[in-house]
Amino acid sequence: MKKRNGHEITKKRKLEHIQICLDKDIQARTKTAGWEDIEFVHKAVPEIDLAEIDYTTDFLGHKLSAPIIIAGMTGGTPIAKKINKNLAIVAQELNIGLNVGSQRAAIENPSLSDTYSIVREYAPSALIIGNIGAPQLSEGTIGLKEAKIAAEMIQADALAVHLNATQEALQPEGEAKYRRVLAAIHELVNNLDIPVIAKETGSGIAKEDAIALEKVGVHAIDAGGAGGTSWVAVESYRANAEQENANIFWDWGIPTAVSTVEVATATNIPVISTGGVRSGLDIAKAIALGATCAGIAHPLLAHSYEGNLKMLSHTLTSLMKQLQIVMFLTGSKSISDLRNAPIVITGKTAEWLKIRCPEFLKKLK
Repeated sequence: MKKRNGHEITKKRKLEHIQICLDKDIQARTKTAGWEDIEFVHKAVPEIDLAEIDYTTDFLGHKLSAPIIIAGMTGGTPIAKKINKNLAIVAQELNIGLNVGSQRAAIENPSLSDTYSIVREYAPSALIIGNIGAPQLSEGTIGLKEAKIAAEMIQADALAVHLNATQEALQPEGEAKYRRVLAAIHELVNNLDIPVIAKETGSGIAKEDAIALEKVGVHAIDAGGAGGTSWVAVESYRANAEQENANIFWDWGIPTAVSTVEVATATNIPVISTGGVRSGLDIAKAIALGATCAGIAHPLLAHSYEGNLKMLSHTLTSLMKQLQIVMFLTGSKSISDLRNAPIVITGKTAEWLKIRCPEFLKKLK
């Protein structure tokens, strides 16, 4: 790994990200994730009992109690250690997945490793996903050695490579370097002994990129679509200015619902649908669009920061209950049934899919 003198800058940035996400409105302004355009066809005679519904989910060899993954949020600061501890406790309690935030801070400064490794201490059997950045992998400042360190740090079951081109382009100290990213991911996949996930961070993944990522061997893709938290907004607040560029790119990206369809129809690997997921109904819609799991982050941040484990657990169990009700009202006894439940797609989502994924719409008729 190339020597860096910026580990204090990275640590400071991580703390600023947390504070801004807690204190500022950093959600998409005019663009939505697209969930409002998806409607289930109600089944008045579901022919099942609510109690017999099973929403357990298989993901990369792990059986989750629900198709939910706590999306990557943080690490690298003392506050992040507390947040990750609380997230790990509920992930273990509920048997759902947990994706840690970017581990770059601890790779640069090993004294910060415990802000990440604490997740395995409190979630000994949960699905834990590590996290490294595509720009650093592309540039060579993070290589196979560092990726293995990141995985070992948390005894990861999988490693996510986050794709954050939009954020890097707008970040004051951003590293918008993606020249050889596919080759770097391919090398990582071939030499790492755990699954590799390609993960967008709020701008979505198009079918062309999904095909390219599957071709280099990634084991799953997190669509990470637009319509939820805007990292352009976060970086705008970090710069202490309403920058012209931030205003233009605040809502940049492919809406989550659309990106989920694009990735799911173009590949044969599991899809995580993250971005603007706020209810169990959103999770159900993501599944019906082809996702294996849904990712959720921002609604959990404040409770984990405050150490309110009761509310943190309640938020997640409420999502599960809502998902169960949707499954009941669509006659879906299992997640597999839900994936085939009748849906109607209207609005901007339908317009996009008519142009980009007409074969998916044809299947709905």
